[in-house]
Amino acid sequence: MRYDIVIGLEIHAELKTSSKIFCNCKNEFGGDPNTRCCPVCLGMPGTLPVLNKKVLEYTIKAGLAMNCKIAAFSKFDRKNYFYPDMPKAYQISQYNMPICYDGYVEIDVGDETKRIGIERIHIEEDAGKLIHSPTEQCSLIDYNRSGVPLIEIVTKPDINSPEEAKIFLETIKTILEYIEVSDCRMQEGSLRADVNLSLKPEGSNMPGVRTEMKNINSLRAVQRAAQAEAERQARILDSGQKVYQETRRWDDSKGESFLMRDKEESMDYRYFPEPDLPPVCLDDDFINTIRKSMPELPRMRRERYMNQYGIPKYDADLITQNRLLADIFEKASEICGNPKLVSNWIMTDIMKRMNEEGEKILQSYLNGENFGQLLLLLDKGEITHASAIQVIDELLKTGEEPVEIVERLNLRVMRDESLVTKTVEQVVSSNPQALNDYISGKKKAFGFFMGKIMADLQGRADPSLVREILTKELQRYL
Repeated sequence: MRYDIVIGLEIHAELKTSSKIFCNCKNEFGGDPNTRCCPVCLGMPGTLPVLNKKVLEYTIKAGLAMNCKIAAFSKFDRKNYFYPDMPKAYQISQYNMPICYDGYVEIDVGDETKRIGIERIHIEEDAGKLIHSPTEQCSLIDYNRSGVPLIEIVTKPDINSPEEAKIFLETIKTILEYIEVSDCRMQEGSLRADVNLSLKPEGSNMPGVRTEMKNINSLRAVQRAAQAEAERQARILDSGQKVYQETRRWDDSKGESFLMRDKEESMDYRYFPEPDLPPVCLDDDFINTIRKSMPELPRMRRERYMNQYGIPKYDADLITQNRLLADIFEKASEICGNPKLVSNWIMTDIMKRMNEEGEKILQSYLNGENFGQLLLLLDKGEITHASAIQVIDELLKTGEEPVEIVERLNLRVMRDESLVTKTVEQVVSSNPQALNDYISGKKKAFGFFMGKIMADLQGRADPSLVREILTKELQRYL
């Protein structure tokens, strides 16, 4: 039987406030275990939580960026469960009155734009971290993460393929980075997703039984987990058995999921209003102030780059997926005056470096100003392509200005015709086989000569001058 896939995501994003959600403890990744906690985030009896106002602002910002309605009145609730990493035996969250609701995010799937509904965005506190000892039969608990502010973004079941799930999570990550409410470092757990998935007979309106895979922390893993779960459920249904509602753990290294427990329903958590926190009441002025502070979002920026700078949609899409990269592009284009040149270099050299070294190069010495200065030198013909790459290598190591690097390494384009002519004659005369190939009509030999000459001149000669002199020299043999 053929099936339709139905996916909903629950995305947890840690907010990058300076302090935790209900106390003054530092909100920062890492540190020695249990050194960033206090009686409030340890759930000691008699302690009272106080809401961090910045958490509220960041949540509203996320809601506006995802086209949500903002509730004028919302409240906090207790979600009751007992795990060792939750010392109070309940989590302060929001149940039936979230701060943001009824929104949507548009994603690009191939050549089509698809709208994914956002059911709600609510605030909650994070739990501590269990550390399982590899040598002893025990688990240790680090409460540094306990009380870190989270928003949970809950989609409607509008996602219909593992690829769409990955694209959607990537889009959310980009939005959160643009509005600067989360660092979205998935390797540190500050952005993670639960995948809810079910199958139904193709074309049917009857919903299938849903399973949930918890705390998946990479874009690739979300796609792989969804694909594997769809295949697992299809095998069960094809064999005439039932899929059971359950919570599963995804092991990305093994490429499979494992049963954790039966999936809880909301009634299992025995939600009730949090008695230690007052309701949140918002007026229009507060929301409008946040609305006015919103930056240009990725899709808007992409459209502007296509219209204002005339770069292709593919380039604009990749550049605007990363806010730091987009900032570099925009500043470099302003300084260089040639946006297409900047775009081409980002799509080739910078993207290559990011693939090899990660996004850390965007947080190094490279910035829009020095990148623009470098490309201005290249665009004016002051340096060659090879020299420009060399300058970037040095810039990333030292932070030195491009002009200073060019002068120190003597990289300015060589325009000495007599020296170029002498080098051309030497290269042609010392490579008789290539010369014979050129005479016999093998045009690739011209490229061979160009490469040898530029190498002998250490990549500093003006390529157009070399080409002109080489053409004249080869004409003598025809």
